Amino acid sequence: MLYELFNYLDQLDVPGAGVFKYVSFRSVMAFILALFISTAIGRRIIDRLRRLQIGETVRELGLEGQLSKKGTPTMGGIIIIIAIIVPLLFFARLNNIYLILMLITTIWLGTLGFADDYIKVFKKDKEGLHGRFKIIAQVGLGLIVGLTLYFSPDVVIRENMEIRRAGQDTIEEVRIHPSEVKSTKTTIPFVKNNNFDYSVLAAWAGRYKTEVTWLLFVLMTIFVVTAVSNGTNLTDGLDGLAAGSSAIVGIALGVLAYTSSHFEFASFLNIMFIPGAEELVVFASAFIGATIGFLWYNAYPAQVFMGDTGSLTLGGIIAVFAIIIRKELLVPILCGVFFVEALSVMLQVFYFKYTKKKTGTGRRIFKMTPLHHHFQKPGNAGIDAIIQKPFNVVPESKIVVRFWLIGIILAAIAIITLKLR
Repeated sequence: MLYELFNYLDQLDVPGAGVFKYVSFRSVMAFILALFISTAIGRRIIDRLRRLQIGETVRELGLEGQLSKKGTPTMGGIIIIIAIIVPLLFFARLNNIYLILMLITTIWLGTLGFADDYIKVFKKDKEGLHGRFKIIAQVGLGLIVGLTLYFSPDVVIRENMEIRRAGQDTIEEVRIHPSEVKSTKTTIPFVKNNNFDYSVLAAWAGRYKTEVTWLLFVLMTIFVVTAVSNGTNLTDGLDGLAAGSSAIVGIALGVLAYTSSHFEFASFLNIMFIPGAEELVVFASAFIGATIGFLWYNAYPAQVFMGDTGSLTLGGIIAVFAIIIRKELLVPILCGVFFVEALSVMLQVFYFKYTKKKTGTGRRIFKMTPLHHHFQKPGNAGIDAIIQKPFNVVPESKIVVRFWLIGIILAAIAIITLKLR
């Protein structure tokens, strides 16, 4: 709203009105407002949740400090969602196709998570929304995003071209192609020419190659959205873990979006130029401000939990953001913490079923999953028993900070893959 207003005032030569043209200014303002909203309204929402007796139900799992969390208000993801959306209404260009997709993602998965939390809290059903409905909603969002990127004429790229000296392998100059084109190209890390086209996987389709290529792209979109949102949901088990990890990923995505939408930086880094993606920098700033502000109340010891309302939303936002800026193949690195958390659950289930079938007694790799709970649970079991190594319980706050540090390292690696080839 303010962008359109100040754009109009700038046309009237009102002094200072032109500042809204700068993405850097709008991004900083979005960050500040999101941070202010999440901290300012957080207390009121927490008090409201407490009055409604929307508290966390805790099962006895033998974890250090677990029972102290009983009754802590949940569904705090509402704070994050409000703190993301409001700054965007003020400082973003609301007619930008990428921003529209991000707003749809935020509201879509926020609603899904809210429904899940509502069933858990008010219907007293600890299982919440049935898993198949979650999957259907996530697949639906993946279809919306994938098909929009396919059909929208506003979704284009300008590819990077390497100019080499005759007979030499040395790159003399990198130019950005003057024409905007629809493309299924994405970024693949650690290779010299880091543009990967999904059409390579559809070479066998003959005359239907284009249609099959986009089908593969849409399927990849669905997979990434589902995997990352569920991975983030599994990570939300310790005070501040999911929010802090998401903020770190948000910073990296903001950097990647800025370089992809900046003509000179795209040319310097030898990456594709994505017109219009600069509005995602404003979104990333609001996202970072909202998640950091939420930590004011969610850091150990937490005064509120985000619930599925927040965790599903954060994961979906990260996934769709990465897909839009053509960095979805960087997700295993960038979201390494979420990936390992989800992987630990899958390995645990698979190994337990496998050993039960073979020996009649199920065995576990970890004492408990997701992985962060393994370090909380007292005693020796699982992999600790196998290697016969004494295990001490790690304090919750230390686990969270260590996971954050790992997330920072992974985010840095994801960024430097732009030059590390």
